[in-house]
Amino acid sequence: MTANPRQPAQRLVLVTGPSGAGRSTAIRALEDVGFETIDNLPIGLLERLLVNKPLERPMALGLDTRNRDFSPQSLLEALAMMQDIPGTLPELLYLDCEPAVLLRRYSETRRRHPMAPAESPREGIEREFSLLEAVRARADVLIDTSQLTPHELRAAIEQWFAPADEQSLALTVQSFSYKRGLPQGADLVFDCRFLRNPYWNPELRHLDGSDDRVGDYVAKDESFAPFIDRLLELTDLLLPAYVSEGRSHLTIGFGCTGGQHRSVFAAETLSRALALRGWRVSIRHRELKRFATLPGSDPAK
Repeated sequence: MTANPRQPAQRLVLVTGPSGAGRSTAIRALEDVGFETIDNLPIGLLERLLVNKPLERPMALGLDTRNRDFSPQSLLEALAMMQDIPGTLPELLYLDCEPAVLLRRYSETRRRHPMAPAESPREGIEREFSLLEAVRARADVLIDTSQLTPHELRAAIEQWFAPADEQSLALTVQSFSYKRGLPQGADLVFDCRFLRNPYWNPELRHLDGSDDRVGDYVAKDESFAPFIDRLLELTDLLLPAYVSEGRSHLTIGFGCTGGQHRSVFAAETLSRALALRGWRVSIRHRELKRFATLPGSDPAK
């Protein structure tokens, strides 16, 4: 197959991950943003599908352990084959999820796990995680769906994969609690625990960093303004460089002790500043289970 040099390269996304992590939702979201989608296609048919005719629009293919010829090696070999096809931009999207959350989902739906049809879902989940370890390590985009609603997952898919007329870099800024560990897939992480903590103020303890009273309290820390100023200097340097290098997504994390006050306010502050610079930013507060998007605005207007 010879690619037409005048035809732009099309994204070709393999979607996989443990059963129950949200693959079907992701496939539907990709279809809604313009991808041609095929789910549960046998891996052995991929080459026949892709090599005979150039892609005319982006394509997403859903693959997991339910495919009859699935194996980690066959999936990785298929990805290597796709990288040799002219006119395509192959990516591996891995939808991850905490085992305890998957177990709860299976318990709620009473479905059998495909890797343990006659046993408990727990055993199937453990087998699948072990099987997919090498695939997960190869992922170009990893989205942890443990705390995401279907709506939030769709929003995340749109942020990573929807065509953007003016912005090629998808930005996500999120807050988190160090007690629950670093967010998976974060590229840049900043610790906010040096800032004074509203938790010790009884009037602010029950609020979060999106409240003006908490924001005023944190902003009065003499270290806060220089902290944000330096971060903006850093992002002004890095974001255009990432775009030049062809990077399609970047996640910035802010952590504090509980993920409720300081990290939330810092994430909101940086997100608003980046939006004023023209960047479209998705904001996620992991511990508050909130997800939102700020459209980039032209600072000249």
